[in-house]
Amino acid sequence: MSLISSLPSGNPENVTSLFRLLDDYHDHLSTKSPALLSARSFTPRFDVREDKEGYHLEGELPGVAQKDVNVEFTDAHTLVVNGSTQREHKEEEDKTAEGGSRFVTTERSFGSFHRSFHFPAPVNQENVKAKLKEGVLKVDVPKATKGGNKKITLE
Repeated sequence: MSLISSLPSGNPENVTSLFRLLDDYHDHLSTKSPALLSARSFTPRFDVREDKEGYHLEGELPGVAQKDVNVEFTDAHTLVVNGSTQREHKEEEDKTAEGGSRFVTTERSFGSFHRSFHFPAPVNQENVKAKLKEGVLKVDVPKATKGGNKKITLE
């Protein structure tokens, strides 16, 4: 299958599929070059849902420890998730030597990651809840309650 034939159709909702395809291709190239492995990063995949209460994010962070994840707002509408994960092996073990071993292929993600999410509606940053369990990061971002009209009395 060629790259062109695997592109999503004209449906705007399929743009995510195009980006996923490009991410997968980048990951594929990274596994083929040992020079790229030392400075590797990855892009965790997230699902984002919106309902009347707020936004709900679920992202895949397999093998990432809670202490290695940072979730913060960089402005009133932008949430950033970043961090890193390390391999459990030492690079010296990868080198082919007498009695040593080497990787034939490596597909698991590791390195640093960074994702930004911009919310179109005002959010309540004080009541955001985040939990990392079994490799899935869940973040609930409530929408800000709309204040009613307030009449100002002149003195």
